[in-house]
Amino acid sequence: MTSDSPATPVAADLDAPTTRAPKAPPLPFWRRLSLGRYTGVVVALIAVCVYLSITQDVFLTWGNFTNIVKANSVIFVLAMGATFVIISAGLDLSTASATTASAMILGLALQGGWGIVPSLLVTIAFALFLGFLNGAMITRLKISFLVVTLGTLSIYQSFALVVYNGSSITVFGRPGFNVLGDFVNHSIGPFPLLMVFDVLLLLVAGGVLRYTGFGRALFAVGSNPEAARLNGINVGRVVLIAYVLAGLAAGLASVVQVGRLTSASSQSDPTLLLTVVAAVLIGGTAYTGGEGGVFGTLIGVLFLGVIQNGLTLSNVSAFWQGTVSGVILIAAVGLGVLRDRGWSMRLRRGAPAPSKLPEPPGAERAAG
Repeated sequence: MTSDSPATPVAADLDAPTTRAPKAPPLPFWRRLSLGRYTGVVVALIAVCVYLSITQDVFLTWGNFTNIVKANSVIFVLAMGATFVIISAGLDLSTASATTASAMILGLALQGGWGIVPSLLVTIAFALFLGFLNGAMITRLKISFLVVTLGTLSIYQSFALVVYNGSSITVFGRPGFNVLGDFVNHSIGPFPLLMVFDVLLLLVAGGVLRYTGFGRALFAVGSNPEAARLNGINVGRVVLIAYVLAGLAAGLASVVQVGRLTSASSQSDPTLLLTVVAAVLIGGTAYTGGEGGVFGTLIGVLFLGVIQNGLTLSNVSAFWQGTVSGVILIAAVGLGVLRDRGWSMRLRRGAPAPSKLPEPPGAERAAG
């Protein structure tokens, strides 16, 4: 009787104990929840809202909420563009100056008697050009984004001052301003048009990040540009588009700003850039790139808006608002670093140590 398979070795293999690395136990729900990027700011936002609802009678009114939305619409629009840039591991320091320069273009067009459509088109085109300049110098000339955007911050602000001798351009009563004024001040039922615009912008930006190839490429570039390049992604083009989108956001923000102020101011708000960056980082977008999203940015904008509204309702001096924003920005980045390090340590500690694997056959003889 013959057999092609040796019986003894098979039996030995079947009887031999198989050692597998044990799986980490699933985390409890509360620990999985705590790993979210913006869980902390959501909890803080709820706590602040509860406190202000108790101490300020007008806080929970619909009128106060719409005031928060309108007052922070410029910040929200700019933060949408900044989110794309920061996810790409960059930073646009010129966004506030680009908004001011674009507002001056819109003011000149309206003052010259242009209609609202050509005025908006030339303003958006100009803002896109400013964003393209930033991106082109960063990607083509290989200059650091900090150097480029710090330089263009001064250039764009200087342009806004030179174009009308440092004066503001009043556009109230101009033919093209009527539509712009209605957009900023009118409502659809109880909902301001600005709120509807913000929601639509949020959906579009979120859709681009989540469902398009560009969005996936943006996260890949922010996480590891060299790995993205090796996988066939045109890193320079992705970064360029991110800065162009930041320019587009500056153009849209300038339209909202001119509509709210009824004039184009040649001076940019010195706290605008800080507030925009703070909102993005507070919302969970990593300053190192590759992680984040526009929904978290929305929460960051709401959080800062509620804080500012609470300070105003509590009759706290406006001089302290910059201090509060700066402290919150540092805390947000610091907590993000601690979260990335601390939670990873907790995950490693929560997983059981792998048992010692058996030594390969002949290891003892080799050691001897």
